[in-house]
Amino acid sequence: MTYSKHSSRNPEEVEVRLREAATRHKFGILHVHDLRQTLNSKGIELGSECRVYDVCNPQAASKALHTEMRVSTVLPCRISVFSENQGCTIATVRPTSLLEATGLDGVAALAEEVEREILAIIDEAA
Repeated sequence: MTYSKHSSRNPEEVEVRLREAATRHKFGILHVHDLRQTLNSKGIELGSECRVYDVCNPQAASKALHTEMRVSTVLPCRISVFSENQGCTIATVRPTSLLEATGLDGVAALAEEVEREILAIIDEAA
């Protein structure tokens, strides 16, 4: 299941706010995938801005990995920002849904905590 929030801000403004919110919530942005740029470099026109941010809380990731190493298959968390409807949409797959899809045990409570933080980051960035 996904969570999304629309913003009247442009993607560049949302990126600044996203970085600030992530820091406040003790998350770091590990990498930004600029899908529009990547596709354009392959000769494919996307049109819309679309960036995917790999975000991580190192303490939560360490705790999860020490509990169940296979949780690495759904790390890091991803937040997408794409232009839409005279602004942009900020979206993510809920960490609890990702974990549920893996069938792994022992980290559900941690996934709920991470999800609360990710949704708060999105809400603040919007």
